Amino acid sequence: MGKGDRRTRRGKTYRGSYGNSRAHSVQPAVAGGKATVTKPAAAKKAAPKKKSA
Repeated sequence: MGKGDRRTRRGKTYRGSYGNSRAHSVQPAVAGGKATVTKPAAAKKAAPKKKSA
């Protein structure tokens, strides 16, 4: 087991992939911090109705 083994940390580092053996570290939430707010998607205006002849 080593560089070629996808199941080990060294293998994940060698291949540049992530998983259970090499997970990203999650930053802890800050107490009293503001939550990020995303804007709602802009609503499209309805097309004007065509006049009937």
